[in-house]
Amino acid sequence: MSITNHTGIEIGIYTLADIGPDPLTGKTITPKQRMNEMIQAAKLADEAGLDVLGVGEHHRLDYASSSPAVILAAIAQATKHIKLTSTTSVLSTLDPVRLFEDFATLDLLSDGRAEILAGRGAFIESFPLFGYSTNDYDELFTEHMELLLQLNKNERVTWSGNFRSPLRNAEISPRPIQKKIPIWIGVGGTPESAVRAGKFGVGMGLAILGGDPLRFKPLVDLYRKTGMEAGHSSEALKVAVTGHAYISETTQQAKDEFFPYYSNYWTYVNRQRGMGSRMSRADFEHMASPNTALLVGSPQQIVEKVLHQHELFGHKRFLAQVDIGGLPYHKVAKNIELLATKVVPVIKKATSK
Repeated sequence: MSITNHTGIEIGIYTLADIGPDPLTGKTITPKQRMNEMIQAAKLADEAGLDVLGVGEHHRLDYASSSPAVILAAIAQATKHIKLTSTTSVLSTLDPVRLFEDFATLDLLSDGRAEILAGRGAFIESFPLFGYSTNDYDELFTEHMELLLQLNKNERVTWSGNFRSPLRNAEISPRPIQKKIPIWIGVGGTPESAVRAGKFGVGMGLAILGGDPLRFKPLVDLYRKTGMEAGHSSEALKVAVTGHAYISETTQQAKDEFFPYYSNYWTYVNRQRGMGSRMSRADFEHMASPNTALLVGSPQQIVEKVLHQHELFGHKRFLAQVDIGGLPYHKVAKNIELLATKVVPVIKKATSK
């Protein structure tokens, strides 16, 4: 069911590989099954003509993906066309040389499809794991980003900073197929992050998980203004938007089917963050209402929401997270199919003008 269409905005899916119990059966799948299903979903997305596939990084037993580059390398062998990105790589606690070389290797394995979305991460478990202090949260990210951009530009690098040993004419190998690996910064909602992405002149990936998307417009404007003032071209200043999505034939059906899983997802994410709150059906109905960013509904409802966001942000890419809360694989596959066949063609047409 290929619908490859290169006009209009890029549309894809991403996963954080959370491993939660299915709220309807109580069963939790193994990390091995989760991995197999991620590869199946990637194949399906590729065959359906989606543009991008992302895999996130977490260092916890309730997630299956501590190494996006390794998972994406496996996916590269099972797919042909889809771009392969991290969503996100926790750059504060990754060695930039290791990260770059891993994704340059992925670029060779995938015939030039690798990208990096770097962020500071929603969790901080990687800091003690790799011997870093959360006191250096911002400084680590900035320094590592500066080095990553140099590695992407030059095959030999001389560099020194505060958090790792200096490089003296170091050979950075292998070089990717692409002239440069596309690099983005993931932004949650702070003006500082938007300014940083603009100054660096890299793409900005905006995570909009709920609420009125209008509140993110100042961040996009700030990013573009900062980037232009720093001398970067408007082509370099690309915006991507990511969000949670669940699609069914009707909006009511989508809400009825997705509520147990979405409530379940936030129950365990909040528990991971030390909060005990549960989502009520009324809360969910409010979160999924027509003027919000949560993409739950019929294909038409999803199209309207994505196009509304596009009017606000003029973004070049949209990624949907379609596999959270213990959702069984057959529902994930149906989600991908409806996205590719009913939503993508309409959005591509509307945004290719």
